[in-house]
This record gives sequence, C-alpha cells and structure tokens, in this order.
Amino acid sequence: MMFKPGDTVAVLDDSFSGKVKGYKKGLVQVETSEGFLLEFEERELIKTGGGQELTSVFSGRSLNNVLREKEEPKKRSFVKEKKSRKDEVVMEIDLHIEKLVPNKRGMSNYDILTLQTETAQRQLEFAIRNRIPKIVFIHGVGEGILKAELDFLLGRYDNITFQDANYQKYGLGATEVYIKQNPTR
Repeated sequence: MMFKPGDTVAVLDDSFSGKVKGYKKGLVQVETSEGFLLEFEERELIKTGGGQELTSVFSGRSLNNVLREKEEPKKRSFVKEKKSRKDEVVMEIDLHIEKLVPNKRGMSNYDILTLQTETAQRQLEFAIRNRIPKIVFIHGVGEGILKAELDFLLGRYDNITFQDANYQKYGLGATEVYIKQNPTR
C-alpha cells in the first residue's frame, strides 16, 4: 500500500485531486473536493500533499511538469519543409553488362548492346509510370556506342530532357534524365 488515509493525491490521467479515504478490494478510495468517493488503482494516482515534489516516479521530472504536460495540448507545427535538390529521388541504373547478367560468356556485342538498351528503356518506362523525376543511367566511357544508343532512345521521348550527369559524382560515363511531370494525366 503506497497511500495512507489522509494523503492528498492527484489522478494522473484526469484533472482532479482528492484525499485518500482507504482501500477497498485492492483499489484506493479517493474523496474528491466535491465530496464524491471514487476508486482508482495505485498506479493511476500520485501523492501531492506536503508541497514537496516527487521526481523519482517520473524519471527526474517534477509533478508540476507532468501535470502541466497533461493540461496543455501540444501545438502542432504546419510549416512545410522545403526539400533541396540534393534530397530529390534519383533512380540510378548501372548499364554495365556485369551488373545485368551473372556471366556474359557466349553473348555477342550485339546481344550485350540490345540487353543494355532494353534495360534502359524498361527502367525509363518504369520511372515515367511511377512519376520518378530523375534517373541517372551509368553507361561508362568505352567507345561511346552505348551512349549513342541511349541518346537515340531518349531522343524519342517528348516528356524528358537529358544531359551528361554530374561529372564530380559519375565522371564522363553517365547520362542524367529529367522526366517532366504531366499533371493532366
């Protein structure tokens, strides 16, 4: 038994207090200042009498702070955070053949180029369908054949613009694609 008759207590999840009258069937009987006799479990009450603040029950927070938190609803912030261009979603597709198939043995150069361009087209269509604003195709430097095929493929789309990707991040072997979002679809 944590409380003795005569102790002044407050109800944690409510806005009233009272004096402990005793125990009945394991519940603490509390008489409110209005004269009502109510019953609570011990864990629902906190001793408030004597002017001393209890801190140990609330992991270092005083009773007054706990009660204040219960009384004042938290104000919600409706400030929308602006995202910088660095935070935007970027889909990176590495078209190096080693990344697309486990083993390229037996594949001709035509087969490899076809697989790379089909992969690029499939990923581009996916990005358009899912409204992903930016894609980076990593094609490598090489002889420039894949880059030329990629430029030809990208040139057939009206709703995109493309350019060489960030040199500092990708070097010379990448193309950046921006998909213009059409809200009327």
